[in-house]
Amino acid sequence: MNILKQSTFNIVFFAMLLIALPAFAGPKLEFGDDKWLSIGAGARVHFFAQEDGTVDGENWSKHFGLENMRLYVNGQFHKYLKIEFNTDCTNCLGDNSSGTMIVLDAIGKFEFNQYINIWGGRQLVPSDRAELDGPYFQNTFDFNRTPFYPQDFGNFVAGRFGRDDGINLWGAFFEDKRLTYVVGVFDGVDQSSIRGGGPNTGDNLLWAGRFSYNFWNVEKNPGYYTSSTYYGKGGDILTLAFAIQHHEDGAGTAEDQSNFTGYSTDLLMEKVLPNKGVLTVEGEYKVFETGLTQAALTADNCFCLFDGDSWTATALYLFPEKLGIGQLQPYVRYTANDPDFSSFRDEIEVGTNYIIDGHNAKIALFYQYGDINTKGRTWLPNVTGDNVGLIKLALQWQI
Repeated sequence: MNILKQSTFNIVFFAMLLIALPAFAGPKLEFGDDKWLSIGAGARVHFFAQEDGTVDGENWSKHFGLENMRLYVNGQFHKYLKIEFNTDCTNCLGDNSSGTMIVLDAIGKFEFNQYINIWGGRQLVPSDRAELDGPYFQNTFDFNRTPFYPQDFGNFVAGRFGRDDGINLWGAFFEDKRLTYVVGVFDGVDQSSIRGGGPNTGDNLLWAGRFSYNFWNVEKNPGYYTSSTYYGKGGDILTLAFAIQHHEDGAGTAEDQSNFTGYSTDLLMEKVLPNKGVLTVEGEYKVFETGLTQAALTADNCFCLFDGDSWTATALYLFPEKLGIGQLQPYVRYTANDPDFSSFRDEIEVGTNYIIDGHNAKIALFYQYGDINTKGRTWLPNVTGDNVGLIKLALQWQI
C-alpha cells in the first residue's frame, strides 16, 4: 500500500469512526465520572522548490510531500489515571516511501496534583521548547533548524521523533504554577541497533530535565508540553527555560565511547499590543558536548552527534484584522549551527503564516536562504554545501 492509499484509508477510517458515534458531542466521549476518551488527527503537507536541487545541480528541484499524519487517542479511567496513545507516519517523505504508521506515544499517566505527576512509557524526553512543541505547536512550519538531540534519531537507536522509553516526573511550584519542571530517565542509545556496534556497551541510561519560569502569564499546556505561540489567546507571555541531558558513553563507537552532555536555554515572549496585534519573539541557545575522538569520527559505525553550539531567533507579528477567513502573521528567523568537527552553517528565513484556527488550521509560505539544507544534519568533517534558496508552501490541520 503506497503512502497516498494508506493516508486516505486512515482519514476515511477516522471519519467513519466519528460518524458512527452520533450520540457524543464532538470527539470527546464521556463514560461517567472521571472516565472519558478523546480522539483526534493531524496532518502536515507541503510543496517546495529548491535552487540547484536537481541531480545535475543546475535547476530547481520540485516536490510535494506528506511530512506527518498523526492519530491521537487520550483517555482517563480513574481520578488519577490517564492514558495517551499517538501514531505517526514514518518514511512519509520521498516518492517511493512506504509510509509505515508507528507508535509515537504510548504513555500511562499517574496525575496526582500540580506538584508531582508520573508518566511512564514511550514519550517526549525533556529538552528544549522546539522539541516539546512537536511539529504541530510551533510558530513556524519548519520547526527545528538547530541540531537534534539523541532521541530524534530513527529506528530507535536512541529514540525517534524526540521520544524514548522511560519515566518522567513533572509538576509546577507556587500556587499559580509559575515555576515548572520535568525530569526523567530513559533507555538512551541502544548499542545493538547500530550496525557494527555502537557506544553505550555498559547499557547506561540517559538523564534529562527541563525547568522554566513564567514571568508574566502562566502558559497553559497539557502536562509538560509547550507551544511557541498562543496567537494572543494566552495574554502576555514571558518564559525562560533551561534544559539539560546527560548520557554516559552515549556517543562514538563501541571502541571509542564518549559521554554526551547537552544543555540549552530558550526564551519565549508574546505581547498583545494595544491594537490587538500580537508580537511574538522566540530565541534559543544550545550547546552539545560529546568528546568524540578522531578515530570515532572516521568510523562507519559512529553515533556521531553534533558537538558545538547553535542559536536561533524568530520574530513574528500577527495582524489583528482578518483577511478572508484568517489572519496574516509575517515573520523572520535566523539560525546558526557552529560544530567543532564540521563546517559552520546558517540560514535566514522570511515568510508569512495564514492563521485560520490557531494551530488547528494554518497555511505557511516562506523562503529560506543558506546552507543548512545543502549541508544537512551530518556533523562529520569535510561536509560541504552551497548557499541556496528554497521556497515552501505548507498546510497544517488538526481536529
